[in-house]
Amino acid sequence: MIGTAAGSTAMYHAMSAMGHAAPSDYTGPIRLDGDPNGAKVLILGAGLAGLTAAYEMRAAGYEVEVLEYREKAGGRCWTLRGGDSYTELGGATQNVDFAEGNYINPGPWRLPHHHHAVLDYCKRLGVPLEPFIQLNYSSYLHRSDAYGGQPQRLRDIKTDYRGHISELLAKAVDQGKLDELVSTEDQELLIESLRSFGVLNSQNEYVKSLEVSDYRGFEKLPGGGVGAEPVASDLLDPRQVVQSRLWEYLATHETIDHQAPMFQPVGGMDGIAMGFEREVGDLITYNAKVVALQQDESGVTVTWESADGSGERQTSTADYCVCTIPFSILSQIDHNLSGGLASAIAEMPYNGSTKWGLEFKRRFWEQDEQIFGGISYTDQAIGQISYPSTGYFSDGPGVLLGGYTWRGENSYRFNAMQPEERLEWALRQGERIHPQYREEFKTGVSVAWHKVPWVLGCSGIWQNRDNYDDAVKIDNRVVCAGEHLSYLPAWQEGAILSSLDAISRLHDKIING
Repeated sequence: MIGTAAGSTAMYHAMSAMGHAAPSDYTGPIRLDGDPNGAKVLILGAGLAGLTAAYEMRAAGYEVEVLEYREKAGGRCWTLRGGDSYTELGGATQNVDFAEGNYINPGPWRLPHHHHAVLDYCKRLGVPLEPFIQLNYSSYLHRSDAYGGQPQRLRDIKTDYRGHISELLAKAVDQGKLDELVSTEDQELLIESLRSFGVLNSQNEYVKSLEVSDYRGFEKLPGGGVGAEPVASDLLDPRQVVQSRLWEYLATHETIDHQAPMFQPVGGMDGIAMGFEREVGDLITYNAKVVALQQDESGVTVTWESADGSGERQTSTADYCVCTIPFSILSQIDHNLSGGLASAIAEMPYNGSTKWGLEFKRRFWEQDEQIFGGISYTDQAIGQISYPSTGYFSDGPGVLLGGYTWRGENSYRFNAMQPEERLEWALRQGERIHPQYREEFKTGVSVAWHKVPWVLGCSGIWQNRDNYDDAVKIDNRVVCAGEHLSYLPAWQEGAILSSLDAISRLHDKIING
């Protein structure tokens, strides 16, 4: 009843904003049985889909060659650290000046506990993981038109919203307004559950009390010795809680892709890419920009050149090809892929997204506001601020995810800006939540994904799934794979599962004819 009355809008908002809330169907390592008899497979792209294909197909006995546009593997599995340099479309270059040990993940930044494939590969590749703090009750919820623009602690909104809703429902039961829906026996159980769930008193009221403060925090914390008695905190006005619309953010942490526990690789997300590189790095030609993909009945020919445009064009040939190039890029490459696949490639748009890594002189969010990990949400264009899940209590500089836009007009707005302007927006909006921003700011970097040369967007969008079956099936000697060919878009799990499915079907075709 509470979910129906209060949670559907928030749940829809979270799911539409963050992607499909679907668990992984991974059941364990694949087996590619049978002898490929020296067949060669050319893999285009060394993101996680391409790396997975290279790892598994080499193990199955294939001759494998990988062409990768970048100077390193990983694709969107990417980490920026001090000393790195990044040049976006248009020529603007950002030189990262973070202190040693600090980093930002411009792409994937967390691993759900039920994304079994990526977690399994981390274990198999020796990639150490640590907890990622998604939900922190001390973080902030903020809207410019609520509470005079002052951010509110998530625990205050969550506890008071739950309490006020519980009281309203309890009153409805007491007044007999649910008699036709709930039996007398169940009404008693429902009231009992509401007292527990909403921290109601014996009169079924949600009121200021020490018991309620055990959930929302105290005005004065309990202590020891003289004057140690705690003082209960004041409740937020129920009408303001509802009108603030801050409850929209509460369900984000409840979608299955964001439920605790979540994880991250120790030291940066690219630890996963480096794990794969240790196994198959010798198969990869880096700085190779594919310009043509052609196939016939005898094999596949790929034309490529140096990513910086120098040198002569070269060709690579193989019996078969696994193409993990994003459709945003593949649509600009000369190819003779057929039918529905060609249509899907030509028609697929890509999400816009922008992320900021902001380094501050000290970890003021911990020292001043007792926020250790988690995410604060805002209706401003930056969308959210995420606090690092590592390095707690250290004195040196710390890096925040200073904003993360997902789809929509805000992403397009930041696409049009130069890095300096994007940085100013992040500071201007962030200081409305943390006044220390300006004084404590040290350096920063931002990545607008439509300006990233090797993908031109964050993740593929299926306006509908009409071409999906054509897009995933084997087209003569070529099969495509990647997050854009999954029902887990934008997640690394989707890229890996797509790759495993593609190479399994390709292997069956090669072995069985």
